[in-house]
Amino acid sequence: MRILSNAKIYTLDKKQPRASALLIDEGKIRAIGDEAHCLKFAAAPVKREDLGGSVVIPGLTDAHIHLQHYALSLQKIDCEVPTRTECLRRVAQRAQETLPGNWVLGHGWNQNEWPEGFGSAADLDAAAPHNPVYLTAKSLHAGWANTAALHAAEINANTPNPPDGEIQRDKHGQPTGILFESAMELVSEVVPKPSISEIMEAIQQAQQVLWEMGVTGVHDFDRRDCFAALQSLHARGDLNLRVLKSLPI
Repeated sequence: MRILSNAKIYTLDKKQPRASALLIDEGKIRAIGDEAHCLKFAAAPVKREDLGGSVVIPGLTDAHIHLQHYALSLQKIDCEVPTRTECLRRVAQRAQETLPGNWVLGHGWNQNEWPEGFGSAADLDAAAPHNPVYLTAKSLHAGWANTAALHAAEINANTPNPPDGEIQRDKHGQPTGILFESAMELVSEVVPKPSISEIMEAIQQAQQVLWEMGVTGVHDFDRRDCFAALQSLHARGDLNLRVLKSLPI
């Protein structure tokens, strides 16, 4: 058992809106009030933790999240960096940790923040010569692919722009590696889809990140695979978020 004391606790309970201590037993709150009140419910040796006046609030709920997308994004390269050079360094590092032929994925770049502007397929080829690479922009309106990824998607100089999309091309008509809007789907559709077990593992890891931000509940709007992963995690006792699931139809 643990008692957290010397805290500013906001309970959101109209009958007792504030408290200074709470008693935790086996991961559940057993009592809340002042320290003397909480000790009345302690049936075992208690570990005391002085919070030094810190604020404690109930767990937060994210009212609209795509949990599968969020969880998988945490496994991608974080491309939200100040220079293209740093982004390419991260790609090279991840490629060294990835088996040849496997995809290297990332998200978050913004050419408007980079002195060098847009990158090219050749830049990514140099950073990851043995892997297809695909990085989505922070805006989600552009993607950056290397030559291996373009080949996997069968994108070449003769590939027409899809409706509502654009394949950026150099002065010779060759694809540069930058794809806009619906053209992004040409590559995203050939990226291997994660298995249910891979989604489960990603969600388990994402839970810890959400807890650290104070999020203990989510309203999820991802699709069938996420639903299946959540059901399996719940069945084996590994789902430790409160989930309101929007059911796919």
